[in-house]
Amino acid sequence: MRLFIAINFPERTKAALLAIQSRLRQIARGGNFSRAENLHLTLVFLGEVPESRVPAITAAMDGLRTEPFTLRFEGAGKFGDTWWVGIGGTPALSALQRQLAEALRAAGFAIEGRAFRPHMTLGRQIALPPGADTTAVGGFPPFTAGVGAIHLMLSERVQGKLTYTALHERKL
Repeated sequence: MRLFIAINFPERTKAALLAIQSRLRQIARGGNFSRAENLHLTLVFLGEVPESRVPAITAAMDGLRTEPFTLRFEGAGKFGDTWWVGIGGTPALSALQRQLAEALRAAGFAIEGRAFRPHMTLGRQIALPPGADTTAVGGFPPFTAGVGAIHLMLSERVQGKLTYTALHERKL
């Protein structure tokens, strides 16, 4: 099973992210744009995990000590040809991610050690025409979204489409 732990968002937040993505689509020549139902914020990527290890993951999630908090979406940018929307410095988000990674490591999972840089992926392999003006992509007023739960997600291809399914919810 290919698994990750993520924050999923309500339709209102997804609509705001899709409006930003639409600006990028208008100037791009092509790319692999994130589908609305797949918009999420990855906290920890687990990769291929045997089904027998799922209870250890859910136990790590359920043992977290955290409260609901608010995220602030601001600005856009890219890593190579991957475009994203930024998430402003939220100490509660960083603490949640760190606590989750530590609990999973203690349960025997190999978790990446690189710094957590929260972002929402708009699309990958985005091809822009030479000299394209991308200022409109990041020129949106910052907006917020409440976070009241995290989810263990299954990533799989269903009829050729990348599909994410929540296997476990941990309310904050």
